[in-house]
Amino acid sequence: MNALAKFRPAILSLNQITRSYALKSDLKIKWVRPEKIPCYKPEKSGDLQAMPKFAGTELMKDFRESKELETANEHVRNLFSIEHNRRREMVEIFKEDMVRRVYRHELDYGSMEAKLGLMTARIRSLQEYMEQFPRQSVVKVQLKELIDKRKRFLRYLRRWDYRRFEYILEKLDLVYKPYPTKFHWITRKDSLRKLTDTHCEQIKQSRLEEYRQQLEAQQLDFLEKKLNNLELIRKEQIECQVPVTVEADQIKAVRKQFEELKRKREAIAESKREQEDS
Repeated sequence: MNALAKFRPAILSLNQITRSYALKSDLKIKWVRPEKIPCYKPEKSGDLQAMPKFAGTELMKDFRESKELETANEHVRNLFSIEHNRRREMVEIFKEDMVRRVYRHELDYGSMEAKLGLMTARIRSLQEYMEQFPRQSVVKVQLKELIDKRKRFLRYLRRWDYRRFEYILEKLDLVYKPYPTKFHWITRKDSLRKLTDTHCEQIKQSRLEEYRQQLEAQQLDFLEKKLNNLELIRKEQIECQVPVTVEADQIKAVRKQFEELKRKREAIAESKREQEDS
C-alpha cells in the first residue's frame, strides 16, 4: 500500500495531461463523407440518357428489307426479331440510330461525328451491362477506356470547331466533363475547415442583417432629430451674427429625405394592415 501511495501523485499528473488542440468544437457542424461514384457511371461520364428500351419485335439489321419475311409466318418472323436473338443485334440497331443523328451522309462511318456516335452507343450499352453485372472487371476497363477516348475526341473538337462540338452534345444528349485541372483528396479536416468558414460567414451575415434592420428602425427618428438640430444651429448662428455653416439647401434635402421615408413607412404599414384584414 505504501508503495502505491508513492506513485499516486504521478498517476494524477498523467491523467491531467490532455491534448488541448484536439478538443471537439461546440459548433453544430456535421460532416458526412460523400459517396464515391465510379467513373463509368453516367453521372461522371456525362451521358444524360441511357440506352433506350426496344420493343423486341423489330427485325435484325440485315433482315429489315427482306421481302420473304413480309409474307412469312409469325413464328418465322420471331426467329429474326431482336427479342429472340443475341443482345449484340439490339446494340447494332442502337449504334446505327446514334450515327444517323450526327452523320454527314448515308455512308458516313469515319468522320469525327460518326465515331463519337458509335462510341456513345457502345458506352451506353456497356453502362447498362455493368448495372446488371457490376463485377465484370474486363468490361469495366473497356468502358473506362472508351469514356477516356471520347473525352479526348470532344476536347479536340471543342478546341478546333466549337460549333460542331455544341451540335454533337445537343444531338447525342451529352455533357462535356473535362478532367480536373488540380487533383485533391477529400479529407475530413479540409471539409470541416470549409464548413466552419461557411458557418462563420452565415453567422456574420445574419448579425449584419440584424444590425441593418436595427439601424433602419432608428432611421426615421435620427432624421427627425438631425433636421431639428440643423434648424436650431442655423437659427442661432443667424441670431449671433456669426458665419452660417448650415445652408438652407442642406436642411431642405434632409427634410425631403425625412418626408419620403415617412411616406414609405406609412405605405408599408397600410399594406400590412390590409393583408391582416383580408
